[in-house]
Amino acid sequence: MSEHQTPLIATIAAGLMLAFVFGLLAHRLRVQPIVGYLLAGVVAGPFTPGFTADLPLAAELAEIGVILLMFGVGLHFSLKDLLSVARIAVPGALGQIVVATAMGAGLAHLLGWPVPAGLVFGLALSVASTVVLVRALQDRHMLDTDRGRIAVGWLVVEDLAMVLALVLVPAVAVIASGDGVPASRIVFLMLVTLAKVSVFMGLMLLVGRRLIPWLMHHVAHTGSRELFRLAVYAIALGVAFGAAKLFDVSFALGAFFAGVVMGESELSQRATEEAMPLRDAFAVLFFVSVGMLLNPVVFVEAPLAVAGTVAIIVLGKSAAAWLIVRAFGHPNATALTISASLAQIGEFSFILIGLGISLALVPPEARDLVLAGAIVSIVLNPIIFGLAERLSPVERPGKSQQMPSIVPTTLAGHTVLVGYGRVGSHIGATLAGAGDAFVVVETGQRAVEQAQRDGAEVIVGNAAAPDVLSAANVAAARRLVVTIPEAFEAGQVVEQARVGNPSLEILARAHSDAAVAHLDKLGADLVVSGEREIAERMLDRIRDEAP
Repeated sequence: MSEHQTPLIATIAAGLMLAFVFGLLAHRLRVQPIVGYLLAGVVAGPFTPGFTADLPLAAELAEIGVILLMFGVGLHFSLKDLLSVARIAVPGALGQIVVATAMGAGLAHLLGWPVPAGLVFGLALSVASTVVLVRALQDRHMLDTDRGRIAVGWLVVEDLAMVLALVLVPAVAVIASGDGVPASRIVFLMLVTLAKVSVFMGLMLLVGRRLIPWLMHHVAHTGSRELFRLAVYAIALGVAFGAAKLFDVSFALGAFFAGVVMGESELSQRATEEAMPLRDAFAVLFFVSVGMLLNPVVFVEAPLAVAGTVAIIVLGKSAAAWLIVRAFGHPNATALTISASLAQIGEFSFILIGLGISLALVPPEARDLVLAGAIVSIVLNPIIFGLAERLSPVERPGKSQQMPSIVPTTLAGHTVLVGYGRVGSHIGATLAGAGDAFVVVETGQRAVEQAQRDGAEVIVGNAAAPDVLSAANVAAARRLVVTIPEAFEAGQVVEQARVGNPSLEILARAHSDAAVAHLDKLGADLVVSGEREIAERMLDRIRDEAP
């Protein structure tokens, strides 16, 4: 078959291959892989020579990544969490939108654009990217912290505000055209939109909260992993699509609430594991699709306008968010994290500016400025996060007081336990019962609190970071137990620990033969594979019963 007959295959294949090549190059240059994914999109885009991917298809594939990402976030985000951050997330998000919109309108005025164009342009700069924000929080293991929940709640409010904005922009276009539209008409449209969103949320919380967990339990009892995985994808994509078509709610918001109600089920952890592989692949395609939209010429033709746009996104929005969070009495560390989280723009920005152009509200060059601002801010976001972490002490999850970034342990001859989930907590409770000294390295709030209740000394941080392992005093430890399921991250921990303490006893878990071989090669003394251990226990019983 010729290339033009397989645009879907060509777009996926080229997008993933280019993302891999440029992502690997970025990693070698010690910059975030996201930068490589964006450059891959520029190479595959229509503004550079060579292969050109199908842009509309790439955008739809990227939307799948947004859906699966927000679904996964919802699985970890309970209704209690959502309500607990509403007092800061609602006024904070709305206040930041107003400030950013005003700044964007000011820049538009300097560029000679009319007021309606400035309002739409400012709105496009005011809303952060779902994918970038969640990816940044996940990379730093902050998603389950107080700061992570505030950031996600803030994002949910922004999404709801943008749903209303998409209703108002056509009304603004009618007003700008001079045809006139009754104020009652605009109010009516807003009320209809609010009613649709309210009905959707009501259905999810009243019906979906019972139906979805029941359905997942029913599928789990079939014993088919394939059906369970299919149910996860069907619910995530089906609810997101239905929310968009029936209630005019964004795909991201629909998927988020689907995840929230599924999180009520005891099977939420398993659902998260099943959604991860596709989620990560399509999230990469999101960044590739953003890069495809950029016309690099804008940096040469309008450098001052690009600089002003980036300044509003990175500096203006961040300052507004910081001031709002501090005004509500939250610590400086929380304010800086929220500021860094929101110092970028993404998918909703493209939708808004595209709608504005189609309605002749904003000039076409506005799209190039928004895209340039998006890419530059996404590239800068990891740097901003790193700066925010250096400028403030780290808040331990569940604690309001501030503490030094990392407090080194004074223990020696102890056990370092990395991860305090189902496996780690069982080991920790046994160690505590035996009176053995141990240090837990964790990031999740609930896991940290459980470890503290079990009497453990806890270091909050990513164990793969050298300073965290050093704070756990691996050099003087007797044993390291790595219980996290991610083989790549576990390998980083094992490798660094073996270099830091050649005589250390290292125990690790694995989910596959390949992971066992990987961890063995990096220096683990014992790697336990769940499937093999189950088989061995069963075989022991069979041998015991043999005549």
